[in-house]
Amino acid sequence: MMSLLIQGPKQPGNDIDVYLAPLIEDMKKLWSPGVEVYDAYSGENFQLRAMIYCTINDFPAYGNLSGYSTKGANACPICEDDTQLLWLSNCKKNVYMDHRRYLPKNHPYRKKKKVFNGKTEERTARKPLRGETVFSRVENLNVTFEKFKGNGKGKRKRKRKRTGTGTTPPKVIWKKRSIFWELPYWKHLQVHHCLDVMHIEKSVCESLIALLLNIKGKSKDEINVREDMVEMGIRPEFAPIRNPGKRTYLPVACYTMSKDEKTKFCKCLHGVKVPSGYSTNIKKLVSMKELKLFGMKSHDCHVLMAHMIPIAIRGILLDRIRHTITKLCLFFNMIHSKVIDPEVLDSWESDIILTLCQLEMYLPPSFFDVIVHLTSHIVREIKYCGPVYLRYMYPFERYMGVLKGYVRNRHQPEGSIVEGYATEEVIEYCTDYLQGVDSIGIPKSRHEGRLVGSGTIGLKKIIPNLEDLQLAHFAVLQHMTIIAPFINEHKRTLELSNRGRSNRWFVKEHNKTFSQWLKDKVRASYGIDSVDQAVVHLGNGADDLAETYQGYNINGYTFYTNQQDGKSTLQNSGVTLIASTEVYGDSHDTRVRIAKESYYGVIQEIWELKYDSIIIPTLKCKWVDNQRGVKVENDGFTVVDLSTNRYVSEPFILAKQAT
Repeated sequence: MMSLLIQGPKQPGNDIDVYLAPLIEDMKKLWSPGVEVYDAYSGENFQLRAMIYCTINDFPAYGNLSGYSTKGANACPICEDDTQLLWLSNCKKNVYMDHRRYLPKNHPYRKKKKVFNGKTEERTARKPLRGETVFSRVENLNVTFEKFKGNGKGKRKRKRKRTGTGTTPPKVIWKKRSIFWELPYWKHLQVHHCLDVMHIEKSVCESLIALLLNIKGKSKDEINVREDMVEMGIRPEFAPIRNPGKRTYLPVACYTMSKDEKTKFCKCLHGVKVPSGYSTNIKKLVSMKELKLFGMKSHDCHVLMAHMIPIAIRGILLDRIRHTITKLCLFFNMIHSKVIDPEVLDSWESDIILTLCQLEMYLPPSFFDVIVHLTSHIVREIKYCGPVYLRYMYPFERYMGVLKGYVRNRHQPEGSIVEGYATEEVIEYCTDYLQGVDSIGIPKSRHEGRLVGSGTIGLKKIIPNLEDLQLAHFAVLQHMTIIAPFINEHKRTLELSNRGRSNRWFVKEHNKTFSQWLKDKVRASYGIDSVDQAVVHLGNGADDLAETYQGYNINGYTFYTNQQDGKSTLQNSGVTLIASTEVYGDSHDTRVRIAKESYYGVIQEIWELKYDSIIIPTLKCKWVDNQRGVKVENDGFTVVDLSTNRYVSEPFILAKQAT
């Protein structure tokens, strides 16, 4: 990134190729013949080769880097000249709808007229062009890069020269032949420039919220688009009603919220509390006075789109539009998964096309700008380039914030960045030779080096009651690997001495007597050198004095007690535990079934149990009844009723098990 600091008050635009030329020369060399590199592990030299398999930019930079014209009638760089454009004469803008072309030929949506564009759809979308085909279109297209020259009228023109035998098509969709085509393998790639999902998601989120809340100046539902709908002959019930000498009335649509509904929507987001490090404080983005959201960053839009909006619109919008918006949000949630089954990608692609068609049925045409259309091509890029998180722009955006922090002279920002970066690099190098000095730069995570666990706030020393201490001690023994052989031995002993008993009885008896049995066994082994001292410490039981905390960091998570949560703007008291459960039939059924279930709870207390030199953090939780308090809705959301209470005999878990 430092090599791309380009001087000047304006960006280079299409002339970016001039600055990329040294990079391309190096990449040609790295591809063939490569660079000889020494492998210190094997002690041998090997030929290192490297390639650029794609680039990632926001959409305006996409056009400058690829040479494709990302504006006008053929703005989609994947569809190219097969892009379907609709000009809204009253809104004065291009929209990109007609997603029914991607549906199967016998799909019922193809025959509907009034809910779409007033026409049936018989066309079929063309498959994206292969790399060789795209190269043939730009092969003979060359551009001489020159600086802007004034024409004496205050305007600037770019002198562009085209050479070669290629003919210029009626609509020029390629502005230049990108310098990346000089790479020998570039024409064989199916995806050359990846779509920036981060900015696509941000744009879709902002458009959706502006439409739902009818934010003045940003909403896509205004009188102009209603008049365009009249001209298209669709949804006549939404035509503007003009009263002579009075204001024009816009009939209520399925996505229109009343003031009370807007208040409920904003109040829901205003009251959201999220775990530490999950996102910014959503409350700061909501204006209850103006009933709108403002100041949203890219990651804020990701959190809103993936999780918050489907929750906020529950019980507000009509079911048909709510389900459609929820499916759009769930799509953005799924594509950000770190593990994706390739077999589900075809269904994801079909689902997003169907969702876009349903949005066309309900939302105004002005909503469907080119960014909304690009969501239909995201799954294709996942197939070729892997999960979206591997192409995130978030790290680069954050690092750009670090570089901007180096600026001290706003008249010369590039020089300030270079000077600040070089200074920090030198100091970082020097700190490696100094003892007791922390390195500078990006702050370390609060969880770094704390996998074992560390209490943060509210330290107290208590003497817990005997019953709770025994329950916590048994929970520790049950999940210690070194205790597992003793657990199996105790169960065998019970089975041999109590033949004919049911499995349920054996479990209860084991839970009741194991701690004392292990303690007696450990005491009988005193003086035997072969006994593991950790087993001795654990078998003797925990100290009567325990340390409690209101906050605790472990395994990259921050946990609070429910009491501390009430004082905080964050919510860290909720826990999820995935555990294997032994399920029995009736009292006469001896069969046992092992089932994995998710258990949900709220932290009541955080204890550190001390076993001589061994310290083990535990969480005392109030657990939700999985039968009465947990429900999975049709939209895929898990609803948990925290007022229910069950599993009171097993309140403790190890802190390292919780998520």
